[in-house]
Amino acid sequence: MNRKDFLKKSILGSILIGAAGSTTAKVASKPETTPVGFNHLPHTNSKVMTNSVLHKANSRGGANHGWLNAKHTFSFANYYNPDRMNFGVLRVLNDDTIAGGTGFGTHPHDNMEIITIPLEGALRHKDSLGNTAVIENGEIQVMSAGTGVFHSEHNDKQKEETKLLQIWVYPNKRNVEPRYDQIKISDNAEHNAFQQVLSPDPNDAGVWIHQDAWFHLGTFDANQKTTYNLKLKGNGVYVFIIKGGAKVNEQELETRDGYGIWDIDSFEITTTENDTQILLMEVPMQLNS
Repeated sequence: MNRKDFLKKSILGSILIGAAGSTTAKVASKPETTPVGFNHLPHTNSKVMTNSVLHKANSRGGANHGWLNAKHTFSFANYYNPDRMNFGVLRVLNDDTIAGGTGFGTHPHDNMEIITIPLEGALRHKDSLGNTAVIENGEIQVMSAGTGVFHSEHNDKQKEETKLLQIWVYPNKRNVEPRYDQIKISDNAEHNAFQQVLSPDPNDAGVWIHQDAWFHLGTFDANQKTTYNLKLKGNGVYVFIIKGGAKVNEQELETRDGYGIWDIDSFEITTTENDTQILLMEVPMQLNS
């Protein structure tokens, strides 16, 4: 699929993605009491437990378009699985590899919090707010689409791949003024510890979004044990193993596996490999009405 058709399919062609005006309708139609993370528990190549769900790396959707090799944890573009729509307010978790000199042309978003975490290479961003920037590994970018914004994203390298995670989170406030931010997070990173990289508080560590969500990143040696305490009652946590291996409450996870857990106050993570990199995404399990 070429870039123009991919953008049309992923951004304009599916109301399930929640882009453009459809985001507003989708959020508004959800009653406050709907536990959306429970509505779409996967059954294909997945294991559902009482208060957790396992998404193995090889169960993700996606396709190799030549210029873009994309893996989708949740339904996106040509990948549609009604049982894999979201985890709470976490709507999109895309694992993208973009070929040198290519990228996403200008396209719209509204009423979505969009987070980009580069893993390798560099991504050039340009938007209708007047921002032009390059984001690299060791940085995090956030865009509150709000009332609407257009942007483009291209691999800043001509001959090297750029790899990144792009994450979409439903906001708790609609039609806010669009905003953009990016910060360097590698300077404050500690080995064998989680670093907060996102929160709801503009004055707290990391970037901030319009949602009661907290993201943490960490790189660990093998056999390191960490306890994560949830910030807010009613939230769940989606654990994504960027590389390496770990156990979460005895559930074994490998590179690119995802594991969602809810109805808990805390949980233990024990790494099983050296240089294990983990992303924790604590999010509300209910959409705001």
